[in-house]
Amino acid sequence: MLALSPREAIVGLSTRADDADSRLRERARGLPLRRSTLESVLAARPDIVVRHWGGDAKLLAALRRHGVTVVDVPEAQDFAEVRDGLRKVGVALGRPGPAEALIGEMDARLARAAGAWEGKRALYVTPGGATAGEGTLIGAMLKAAGLTSAAERPGYSTVSLEALAMRPPTAVVLGFFDSFMLANTYWGPGRHQALRRAAQGRTIASLPGAVLGCPGWFVAEAAETLALRAPK
Repeated sequence: MLALSPREAIVGLSTRADDADSRLRERARGLPLRRSTLESVLAARPDIVVRHWGGDAKLLAALRRHGVTVVDVPEAQDFAEVRDGLRKVGVALGRPGPAEALIGEMDARLARAAGAWEGKRALYVTPGGATAGEGTLIGAMLKAAGLTSAAERPGYSTVSLEALAMRPPTAVVLGFFDSFMLANTYWGPGRHQALRRAAQGRTIASLPGAVLGCPGWFVAEAAETLALRAPK
């Protein structure tokens, strides 16, 4: 909404819209922030609600019964699904042109990043020890920069500290280590000494939560950042 709607058309945003890990937090400042409850949303008198993960099925059904159009943006496993989500919201908001412009920006970044690391294996890890393999947008981001995920299984999983100690990855990509919610996870696997040793001298980049937290076009910025770190 912040990227596609005129500012004067926005009657409410998530209470997290101006948090440190929100990509467009500067644009959110000064706009009303609303909790995801029926009373709070209806008080804003919206025509359209764009929903990603806030609220629940009962809330969405109640909004529809009150005549509100609900546009549900699903998780994306790859950049094709990011495009689909952007187009879906763009059409709903009557802003297909700006949506296509964002897609063009994203695709230009992906084109610049393509193949940069020539298939080198990299382990993605967060402070909580989460990693990502095939079938995730993070995995697609790594692939876009020419990297192969070192995760042992598809989807999201927890890093095996034993495997990490015995078989350190050739490269490490850190994610969310700047996040105010995750950066203090001192007792999680992502802060373990085994990971610290594996990351030392192998870290390609530490990517901020603001470009990783949602299935947005800006995940391509992370792919381009990784590509820029590739050896020439």
